[in-house]
Amino acid sequence: MLTLWGIATLVVGFALRLHPLLVVVAAALVTGLTAGMGLVGTVAALGKAFTANRYLSVVWLVLPVIGVLERSGLQERARQIISRVRAATPGRVLLTYFILRQITAALGLTSLGGQAQMVRPLLAPMTEAVAESRIGHLPDALRFRLRAHAAAVDNIAVFFGEDIFVAVGSVLLMKGVLAQSGYDVEPLRLAMWAAPTAVIALIVHGGRLLWLDRRLSARARTGGP
Repeated sequence: MLTLWGIATLVVGFALRLHPLLVVVAAALVTGLTAGMGLVGTVAALGKAFTANRYLSVVWLVLPVIGVLERSGLQERARQIISRVRAATPGRVLLTYFILRQITAALGLTSLGGQAQMVRPLLAPMTEAVAESRIGHLPDALRFRLRAHAAAVDNIAVFFGEDIFVAVGSVLLMKGVLAQSGYDVEPLRLAMWAAPTAVIALIVHGGRLLWLDRRLSARARTGGP
């Protein structure tokens, strides 16, 4: 039962909003020490697990390009284009991006979107522009809520969509962890079981986005919060 202190460390660390990496490493050390592995054995096991599952990579080259485009008026241009689409609503814009993001993530193209590459320079400004065209001036609370929805759409879509691709880092990580525990599971089987979860995520979050449109329409009619 003492090994459960590792879970308690995770809960307390995240509740205090400490650095996630430090919290995870501290929880691993607490778990190993309470299990009687010793400091050296715990660090060795942590290092072995890290090196055995290093499938992830980060591409940073696109960020300078996004910065240059923003300086040249990327956000303003995106606002002008989307405001001309009469059928566009904040919920529809976000739902369309959700579907496209999930499909591309399922094909392994996870780098096509992202908070820095897509949400901040394009998706959030377009969502705000559509809302402004329908209800007028946006108070800060509503503007921040729309930005939060834009960020959530990208995170949720890629989180549930990327596992459908057999060669993505998360699927390979699960395969590596299961292999260490003696379970030989093919990546294709993991991907097949991820597809129904992705569909459910689309239905649930799509409903939330359509409900967002209803709330904004009610606000436009009544002028309320």
